[in-house]
Parts: sequence; structure tokens; C-alpha cells
Amino acid sequence: MRAFFERYRPHPWHGLPVRPRVPDLVHAYIEITPFDTVKWEIDKETGYLRVDRPQASNSLPPTLYGFVPRTFCGQRVAALAGTERGDGDPLDICVFSERPINRADVLLHARPVGGLLMVDRGEADDKIIAVLDHDPAWGEARELTDLPTALIDRLRHYFLTYKWRPGEGSEQVSIPRVYGAADAAKVLAASIADYDERFGGA
Repeated sequence: MRAFFERYRPHPWHGLPVRPRVPDLVHAYIEITPFDTVKWEIDKETGYLRVDRPQASNSLPPTLYGFVPRTFCGQRVAALAGTERGDGDPLDICVFSERPINRADVLLHARPVGGLLMVDRGEADDKIIAVLDHDPAWGEARELTDLPTALIDRLRHYFLTYKWRPGEGSEQVSIPRVYGAADAAKVLAASIADYDERFGGA
């Protein structure tokens, strides 16, 4: 199966490198944009984007949203989060861009500056927070505190409410901690090690 994707289009999760320069700069494959009223998600078997579900409310993602290739949220990521298990998906990444990027299924260079420790139904589901490399507004950021607090609060609110349905609440998601660049680097390293253990190294 891997040879098939290398001959044609690389699988966004398994066929693309994490690097160019981990943890300072990573590849991010974008599944969702701030303009999407539908939640797109990579189909793990084919590598194509599929419709996961319509967004349940009018709350839209405030950043570009996708994952870091060749990462996996397994036992090492879970240990950092203090949960029994990871969610079994690639590591999610949220990328701030001052210029609107209104299409998904793209690859970009992102600079991690922090993250949200999110726990979804008891599983570690970290969200790395990053900025678009060379972004005119945010490209110089190296730490979470280099970004306005209002942007981080908006991102946190989105993930706490994005599974709500009108007239209903949800207690399945919590964000017990927001962390900076040093901890983001640890989560990245753990997710790469989890991937190598689960799927084999590059």
C-alpha cells in the first residue's frame, strides 16, 4: 500500500515527512479552514478528505486546523496528558495565519508555539498551536505569550463547544491546561515516538 502512494500521491499522514525542522518548524496538513461549515477529516485508508459531519452550531474554527504527518497520539502522548490512552489519531495542529487561506487539503510550514491539553472522553487529544512560517503578522512568534490572549481564548472556547448541538451541552471534552513551546516540543516528540512504534520509523 505504501508503494502505491509513493508512486502517485503521498498519503498525507504516512507519506509526508514531519520535518523540515522539528520542533521549531513542522509540516502541517490542513483539513479544515475558518470558513468551513462542514467538518472535514482525513480518511485514514485512502488519504482523501471526507465529510465527517456538518458543524453542529454556528461556531467555526478560528484557525486553520489539521495534523502533523507521521505522528500518532498513543501511550507516550497519553502519559504526558495523564490519561490512560491517546485518541489514536495523528497529532492535531491549529495554525494562525494573518492572510485568509480558504481552502483545505494543503500542506504548509508551521512554527509550534504552544498547545491545548484537551481530553475527549478520557483520551488525550492535544491541539498544538502554531503560526504560519513567514506570516507577516504572527511569523515572529516563538512562544504562546507572543500571541494575543483573546486568540487563544477563542481557540479554547471553540474546542470546548464544537461538539455541542443547539439546545444541548456537552461534558465529554475538557481542556485542563494550556501550555507553551517547550511542552509543545515534548508532545511532538512523544507523538513521533508513538508513530514510530505503531507504524515503524521513516
